Amino acid sequence: MHAGTILLLWMMAALLAQMAEGWHLAALAVASLAGALVLARSHCVRLLMRVRVLLLAILVLFAWFTPGEAVFMDWPRLSPSREGLLLALAHAGRLLALVCWVAILLARMPTDRLVSGLYTLARPFGAFGLSAERLALRLLLVLRYVDAARGSGHDWRHWLSAPAEGKGETVRLTREHPGAADALALLVAASLLAVALW
Repeated sequence: MHAGTILLLWMMAALLAQMAEGWHLAALAVASLAGALVLARSHCVRLLMRVRVLLLAILVLFAWFTPGEAVFMDWPRLSPSREGLLLALAHAGRLLALVCWVAILLARMPTDRLVSGLYTLARPFGAFGLSAERLALRLLLVLRYVDAARGSGHDWRHWLSAPAEGKGETVRLTREHPGAADALALLVAASLLAVALW
């Protein structure tokens, strides 16, 4: 399947996840976490560690600052509200599902294909002055340098030092061609999205 198609399907799924509620959302979050731990364990754990403060902030802000009925009636001033707690769990569940999907996407799709997909999706914006080639090239270089820095044990301050003189690096942008299966997958996904939005 074309990388651009995979990214479009991912975006549609992310949009559908924002509409999930109640038990559907709980099942989606649990299934996403289980899938990510099986398919992309290291990426999933790393991303969850990075968003743990955001998850905690969502919990505190929604649970304690949303008006409603107190969970602990004996301490109404210190207690989170039931409505706020439900909102916090819903937003945290959506964020958890998206983070798990990002982990799977990053683990299962090579960097070159990811950039190729973004290049394909950015091409229509050329009519507004956005250069898809430059965007893809810059993204590819950033991802390569981030991977190289992670492997070398350096942090971001290492990038501020003067670059070493040496030969230039050749960067190739892979272009894929969509097929009939891509068109069919997008048609089915768009139909499901339209039904869900309706």
